[in-house]
Amino acid sequence: MNPTTSAAWSALSTQAQALKTTHLRDIFQKDPTRAQRLTAKACGIYLDYSKNRVTDEVLAQLFKLAEDCKVQDHIKAMFAGEKINNTEKRAVLHTALRNLGETPVKVDGQDVIPAVREVRARTYAFAKRVRSGEWLGFTGKTITDVVNIGIGGSDLGPLMVVEALKPLADGPRLHFVSNVDSLHLKQTLKSLDPERTLFIVASKTFTTIETLTNARSAREWLLEAAKGDKSAIARHFVAVSTNKEKVSEFGIDLDNMFGFWDWVGGRYSLWSAIGLPIIVAFGPDRFDELLAGAYEMDQHFQTAPLTQNLPVLLGLLGVWYVDFLGSSSHVIAPYNQTLHRLPAFLQQLDMESNGKGVRADGSSVEYATGPVIWGEPGINGQHAYFQLLHQGTHLIPVDFILALAQPGQVDPHRKTLIASCLAQASALMNGKTEAEVQAEMRAKGSSEAQIAELLPHRVFKGNRPSSTMLLDELSPRSLGALIALYEHKVFVQGSVWGVNSFDQWGVELGKQLATGIEQRLGGNATEPAYDASTEALIRYVRNAKP
Repeated sequence: MNPTTSAAWSALSTQAQALKTTHLRDIFQKDPTRAQRLTAKACGIYLDYSKNRVTDEVLAQLFKLAEDCKVQDHIKAMFAGEKINNTEKRAVLHTALRNLGETPVKVDGQDVIPAVREVRARTYAFAKRVRSGEWLGFTGKTITDVVNIGIGGSDLGPLMVVEALKPLADGPRLHFVSNVDSLHLKQTLKSLDPERTLFIVASKTFTTIETLTNARSAREWLLEAAKGDKSAIARHFVAVSTNKEKVSEFGIDLDNMFGFWDWVGGRYSLWSAIGLPIIVAFGPDRFDELLAGAYEMDQHFQTAPLTQNLPVLLGLLGVWYVDFLGSSSHVIAPYNQTLHRLPAFLQQLDMESNGKGVRADGSSVEYATGPVIWGEPGINGQHAYFQLLHQGTHLIPVDFILALAQPGQVDPHRKTLIASCLAQASALMNGKTEAEVQAEMRAKGSSEAQIAELLPHRVFKGNRPSSTMLLDELSPRSLGALIALYEHKVFVQGSVWGVNSFDQWGVELGKQLATGIEQRLGGNATEPAYDASTEALIRYVRNAKP
């Protein structure tokens, strides 16, 4: 449905006007129990959303909006395997990849769970051979390094997880190559031994130009060391793909091709064979824990009431800021260093899913949809982009993410980390008033003239919203739950906005144009013609000396 037709939408618009002049400090002062009430916990994640610019009345209307937009019906349809990706006529079943229960999940009448578990068993068996030293390279040496060659969902998800859990890694060293810029591959291979390096080429169609370009160059690197012996390819390359013909042409043994299904979207695929690098790095048992955490969040998402449902809460808060308070971006600020790739992963998850200007029925939206997602680790951000968050002109909600325990953490670092996270959330909300600045400067001996001069620069208005998510620990299980939480949050927002969160037609046009431009750059064609600016750039590049 068009969400603007809901009475809740109109009520929220009215409430937004009233809240624009209301400060969070005043809201807390009037409601002493707010900090305890506006919290929820599930799957080892404690959510404090009390620092958001909402009242009980706003939350009630947001829940009503979710009901009017039939969010719960959409949840049931997704988990049941209905083809909710209507533009591609596909089911959306990344949840089936981590389904640890016994309930069948059917697509076109066929239970997909046995096939999912069969592929997973194959990836586990392969990973065990590599990790144990049973898998040998072309000279009989064990594998010490694994390079994943992929892009988009075939890179961001596995890379993020491998980085997040790095203190637990006990397998070969993992490397990731995604950029077609040759230096990315060259610098990665620079310190590696071709006799002891294994490549995972991750491409569903095995035609992705960036991935295949890198894979072919990696193959040349190997063959140079193998003195042209093409049989070495099968010992050093495996594929995550569904295109048997192309994989075989490349030289990869089809026994070492691991497939997945068209109902697995790229940005949701780390739970599938795309997660092979994770399994190699940490082993099947820890991948099972990752799946278990996501499965627990799936169960929570399906069964928890809206008022205590973590994905629903985060999703509706996002709708509130985007559509009623005029916020166009959202910051992800993880405080654990190993989560440094989480913002980039969530950029794709959110912006590729809900960066849409039409509803699922093809009609244009008359309201804002997906925000810009950005961020870096919060500790670094405090000395960089947080200046804009504190004193800039934009309203930008922040998700603070902090694991309270992680293998290898020591004090006093841990206490400083936690204190910094909590302090920033408090500072954004409360700010610093003119009276507080004046009192502080007078206590330090500043003259009245100095105070008058610096006062405007040292005042913080506050009233900047944030949510804080505290993980009991940063483990495979809690990470799986956190990822699933954000997957479902994005789905909730797409359901309210009425968009198809599972296609990505916007990424296709540039790919199509790149093929023709590449031919033109090589001087092999004069057609097709492009716009005047692009034509001028083509001429400039062709005349430039590398």
